[in-house]
Amino acid sequence: MSEKNTNFSRFDKKMMKRCLTIAKKASGFTAPNPLVGAVIVKDGKVISEGYHHYFGGPHAEVNAIANAQEDLKGAHIYVNLEPCSYYGKTPACSLALIQHQFAKVFIATLDPNPLIAGNGVQALRNAGMQVKTGLLEAEALKFNERFFHFITHKTPFIALKIAASLDGKIATESGESQWITNEKSRAFVHELRQDYSAILVGIGTVLKDNPALTVRKPGKTKNPVRVIIDSQLRTPPSSKILDNHAKVIIAISESIEEKKIEEFIKEEHISLWKCPTKNGQIDLQYVFSKLGKEGIDSVLVEGGAEINASILQHHLTHKIYAFIAPIIIGGQNSKSAFGSKGFQKLSEAPKLKNITYKNLDTDLLMEGYF
Repeated sequence: MSEKNTNFSRFDKKMMKRCLTIAKKASGFTAPNPLVGAVIVKDGKVISEGYHHYFGGPHAEVNAIANAQEDLKGAHIYVNLEPCSYYGKTPACSLALIQHQFAKVFIATLDPNPLIAGNGVQALRNAGMQVKTGLLEAEALKFNERFFHFITHKTPFIALKIAASLDGKIATESGESQWITNEKSRAFVHELRQDYSAILVGIGTVLKDNPALTVRKPGKTKNPVRVIIDSQLRTPPSSKILDNHAKVIIAISESIEEKKIEEFIKEEHISLWKCPTKNGQIDLQYVFSKLGKEGIDSVLVEGGAEINASILQHHLTHKIYAFIAPIIIGGQNSKSAFGSKGFQKLSEAPKLKNITYKNLDTDLLMEGYF
């Protein structure tokens, strides 16, 4: 197996950070495959680099080799995920490294895919290469956390996004919510939408805000699949979310009459999913499971208070992005980020771990895991 080593040089760490940086360029385009970057070094100098551009395209190592302008024999290569060892949509990357006679391979993490899971490393070692794993492993695991979860559990990685005032309100008593957070926070949300394969909201958000839920930012973008939890099929045909900029899935109750379904908009990019209900609400666990079977590796929930509460109470989320603005809304009837009855005991309330904070001008972004 691989030689796991914690004694990496500053240069080694710099090269692996570069792998993550260039891999990020393909955010939104590789799912359900991971984001992977590769850097080739010879005689202490970077001579080539490459990354996985899109799902089904050449992998990072192959692109880095193709970009090289000199002989690669004896070179070192850094890659943030174990090179694949089987022929899938593309040839095995480990074979390409062997053919070009690399001397040393630095890997951040092994691939949990059962088809690989250490086989790539073993193939390289059998060919006489020195292989070191664990270089910036923690960073690499977080970087591809959606991929690692999906490949292991076959269900999407679920994240909640809330934008709230200092007192936890997401709207005033009159329903005004635009905009609680600042422009920098809103720009960051569009980065998140690019990162996730699907975005989910409830019918309440659709009726109140009429959102498009598309990615609006500079550069090349890809819109996530838009999922609406709408048990009674109340989504207005004129809703922005139904445009053809991305696929739309509407989760409806099994009790909806066929006539109502037949009268709804019939366009190729819109799908209606009949879903079971629990206590009168769409079974979200069923929805997430079905999304996983459709190859959706991650879901960003931008719902209202009730959707947020349901997901939290049923322990369906893995992460939260909480954007907190320095504004106090107040009011007993103002909308809170989480509705329903909440938790009656502090001991029952979910607690976050591995929390990080980021300043976005006047706003604060807190990321944490459940």
